[in-house]
Amino acid sequence: MKPNKTTMTRLKFLIALPLVALASAVMAQASFPTRPVKIVIGFPAGGPLDQHARLLTDKLQTVLGQPVLVDYKAGAGGIVGAQEVMKAPADGYTLMLANTGVMVINPALYSKLPYSTLKDFVPIARTAMQPLALLVNPGVPAQTLPEFVTYAKAHPGKINFGSAGSGGISHLVPEMFKSATGLYMVHIPYRGSAPAFTDLMAGQVQFMAESIPQAAQYHKQGKVRALAVTSRERNPALPDVPTVMETRVAKNFEVVGFYGFLAPAGTPKAVVDKLSDAFKQVLALPEVRNRMVSQGADPAFLGGDEFAKFLSDEMPKWATTVNASGARVD
Repeated sequence: MKPNKTTMTRLKFLIALPLVALASAVMAQASFPTRPVKIVIGFPAGGPLDQHARLLTDKLQTVLGQPVLVDYKAGAGGIVGAQEVMKAPADGYTLMLANTGVMVINPALYSKLPYSTLKDFVPIARTAMQPLALLVNPGVPAQTLPEFVTYAKAHPGKINFGSAGSGGISHLVPEMFKSATGLYMVHIPYRGSAPAFTDLMAGQVQFMAESIPQAAQYHKQGKVRALAVTSRERNPALPDVPTVMETRVAKNFEVVGFYGFLAPAGTPKAVVDKLSDAFKQVLALPEVRNRMVSQGADPAFLGGDEFAKFLSDEMPKWATTVNASGARVD
């Protein structure tokens, strides 16, 4: 029995539907973006990630031809923001700006983390590397890092170091430094870097590792003393401060955090590539690079595939440090 005209028409319609949907999706990707793009930050406004986002968004919206908005979803060390992006539609209109802690430290720090870095997100672009400065209270009788190591070894257990919280990069870098130099220092965790800095300046803690922008500001004001930076090269924001490797107290000591943008898993490759190229264009602008350097960060673009490999390589390194420190947050 031959199908009638009505049946044939329905069959043709059903066959055409997927083709129409595919064509629509291809056209949407080709014209992306057609509305504002939102960048989610899992920390409060005013912090280093917010500063980094604001540096890029004006130029980014010029390249993309659409407004770029910043949305703050602070809480639980960046986890709240990560979940917000993970559950967003995978269309490229919701991105996450994340740092070392959110992407590679949290997976080792939390036994029940509600997201997987490499499964729930697709990397778009690494935009900066962020070295830290090793700081002491001005009352500590050490003008150089070797002098501090000598002083700390002569006073075991009497040197306290502050951090923005257990398991964060400001906690783990001093743990790495302790292991590399054989020092014994006591960790004092705070709820954020601001109260930790307050106690460092007051002498309640004697040592701290913190991102360059804040460290440089307080160092230049004489409120803290920067003894070294953790990057391989000296930082332009602290040009007179040597690297740890220059001081020779710890061989090959280089620890640098990073900033990068990610989208929900499943975001079409054409959209990811377009966003990645937009960040590449912005980071190539001299004014953006100069401002980033003045803030203490190093422009360090990686495209999506390279950023994915970078994350995969970083995760076991930080997991080793987290496990050695004994830090857990559950």
